[in-house]
Amino acid sequence: MKLNEKQIHILNVSEKLFAENGFDGTSVRTIAKEADVNVAMISYYFGSKEKLLETFLLYRIADFRNELLKVINQEKSYTERLDDLIKLIIHRTHDKRRMYKIIHFEFSNETRGFDFKAYTKEKLESFKTIKSFVEKGQDAGVFNKNVNIELLMPTVQGSYFNFYYNKRFYKTLIPLENDVAVDIYVHQTLTKHIQQTIKSLLTYEI
Repeated sequence: MKLNEKQIHILNVSEKLFAENGFDGTSVRTIAKEADVNVAMISYYFGSKEKLLETFLLYRIADFRNELLKVINQEKSYTERLDDLIKLIIHRTHDKRRMYKIIHFEFSNETRGFDFKAYTKEKLESFKTIKSFVEKGQDAGVFNKNVNIELLMPTVQGSYFNFYYNKRFYKTLIPLENDVAVDIYVHQTLTKHIQQTIKSLLTYEI
């Protein structure tokens, strides 16, 4: 997907506003004002607010499969690549958490008239990439064959979202002083915990 700088700027502003105010709570006029462009430009580039959101989702996930392949094609052991794969998913999810907040709300709302076919296709291709890696590890005798591959990603991302959307509680429990401490905790402690969890499912190594 090729976008010019102005389109990318509009998408970045839209992401912030959609995450803060919701899709319905964000008008095209507000996006235009925050992006310092006129409404006609948004209409010219995207056609409608719905099409803008669809473009945004594709833009955000367009490079994910390439990143997966870079990790999977490394000259490392299966377990080392598995660790790198989990690290990639958690760090990417954390860095793009505003996008996932938008996706979880809009994608689960079946009354919406959005066309999510292209987005779903990209997600399916990414899943196939991960599934192929796991199956090759199973054929090599490294990964356990008695595992539900379809539920690996929900286990990884679900663990992250449970932590992040309850961070006010975890800030007290752990404790974590501020958002910088949360970032460090996610990138180090939480990532390691999820790596251990997935390895315990797929291998005998922790």
